[in-house]
Amino acid sequence: AGFTSKIEVEARTLEEGFEAAGAGADIVMLDNMAPETLKAAAAELKAAHPHLIVEASGGITFETMHEYFSPHVDVVSRGNLTQGYDVLDFSLKIARASDKAALAKA
Repeated sequence: AGFTSKIEVEARTLEEGFEAAGAGADIVMLDNMAPETLKAAAAELKAAHPHLIVEASGGITFETMHEYFSPHVDVVSRGNLTQGYDVLDFSLKIARASDKAALAKA
C-alpha cells in the first residue's frame, strides 16, 4: 500500500490482533468483545506495537460506548448509526437543452 493508505484488519481475538499487527497492519479493529476483554487486549497490543491504531467495534451503542473508552483504544465505532434504517434512493438527472425543448412540446 502507498504511504497514504492504511491497512485495517478485523480481529475477533487477541491472538488475531497480534497476528495482524505483526504482519504490518496499521489499524486493528477488535470486534465483538466485551468491554473489559477489549480494553485488556488493546493494552497488550499497544504495549507490543505502540504505533498501532486500535479500534473498538461490534455491538457498541450510544448507551454502552463509554464502557469501551480507554487510553489504549483510539477509535470507537458504532455500526448502529447506519444499520436498521430505510434507504432513500434518489438521483439528479440533468437534461440536455434538446431534451428540454422536446419535453416542453409534450
